[in-house]
Amino acid sequence: MSRLLSLYKSLSDEELNKLRNEIVKSEGVSYLNSKDESFLLNLACAERIEDLDHCAITVTRLGKKCSDPALCNFKDVYSDLKFGILNISKLDFVSKEVDKNIEKMEKLISATSNLYLEYHSLSEMEVAERKLKQWNQNTAMENSNSEVFDQKLAAQRQVVGHFQELSLWSQTFNKAVGLMARIICFVYARICVFFGPYVSVLPPVSTRNVRSRSGPLQNQTLQNNPIPDKPRTKSGPLGKPPKRNLIRFLSRDSNPIEDAPIGVGFGFGFGIGFQENHYYVFGDGKKNKLVQVAPPSTLGGSGLSLRYANVIIQVERYLNSPCSIGDDERENLYQMLPTSLKMSVRSKLRNRWKRRKGEGGESESWEDKSLAEGWREALKGIMGWLAPMAHDTVRWQAERNFERQNFEAKPTVLLLQTFHFSDREKTEAAIAEILVGVSCIFRYENRYFGSSSGSDDDFR
Repeated sequence: MSRLLSLYKSLSDEELNKLRNEIVKSEGVSYLNSKDESFLLNLACAERIEDLDHCAITVTRLGKKCSDPALCNFKDVYSDLKFGILNISKLDFVSKEVDKNIEKMEKLISATSNLYLEYHSLSEMEVAERKLKQWNQNTAMENSNSEVFDQKLAAQRQVVGHFQELSLWSQTFNKAVGLMARIICFVYARICVFFGPYVSVLPPVSTRNVRSRSGPLQNQTLQNNPIPDKPRTKSGPLGKPPKRNLIRFLSRDSNPIEDAPIGVGFGFGFGIGFQENHYYVFGDGKKNKLVQVAPPSTLGGSGLSLRYANVIIQVERYLNSPCSIGDDERENLYQMLPTSLKMSVRSKLRNRWKRRKGEGGESESWEDKSLAEGWREALKGIMGWLAPMAHDTVRWQAERNFERQNFEAKPTVLLLQTFHFSDREKTEAAIAEILVGVSCIFRYENRYFGSSSGSDDDFR
């Protein structure tokens, strides 16, 4: 439920405008990933629908425990939405009803979170109670604080009982699953409204049918800017579906929501592929997860996105630290680099020091603050767009780490904001530049970063 609420919030007018006007046009994403706005919005759409598919899988599984036949067959409802059999334009998502469901979910999530916290405190108090009773039995005397402790324990049990009543603990499957099922349909409709101009396989939906808390979805950015041609599919759209005015629940021999991994978000018959430096949406039934379609020329396809993100974050810490960098720290950073990048950095440093010696630079003081400031200013520009992508890469991984999941329902980072689809050659060139720069800064400031000779042994 918290994941679904996070997805709902990520499709608010504010978040969608931020995606269109800030994230897609940010310097790092434009330079390393792509300048093609339509392509980037395709990626964003694919990831959001993939997230929605995962929510739908969970609701489908929980729906089997419901007594409501419509919830028991939610897989068919969701399949009909994705196949275009269930006409979204015929559904009217009343703003007040959607807001009411969202508020209920927020209260249930908050109460459930509080329940777990209070239940943890209760468990600790019950352990203390058993130890206190054991101590009283062994000493054959009553502890003067036992009565006060018993009162606190009874009060804590009442608090736990209160949150049990307010939280998902006491809710029926019909109510909890029903809330999520309605929001899933609404979220899919919101996705279709915003991303429809860029993803040809999405069904058309009128904005008046899909309202948020602030009113109908505001597509002012789409109206004020020309919409590029819709991306072509590899094999064309699906064949003509059954009558769209009919709301039908189909009985299928093969259920796409369970029989195959939900691919690239478009799931049932849709996916994303890569060919000749261009991504495309196709409708031939092939499915891949979004993280699997990055080609070898990208950091995601090379398996280096998280490693390079950690390198950049480490360099950022060095630049912001007033302390010197020792041999162990330098060696750890060096070992994080693949062989090709190690060779590139050493080559750049070797050439730089040779050039300085040829110009008589060996007689200059390493405490030349003006040179250090010049490098800092240069690195500030590079780190200004490189560091945010590094932090977003780490955050993306953390948000999808099952062990770290919590009840926070904040919008999550998109894969297009990370290094996953970044061009490897461009990224490595930028990293090499900042490593050379920070080495020079530390030498000019006499803060040992690299070898003492200041030549080809740097970063060895």
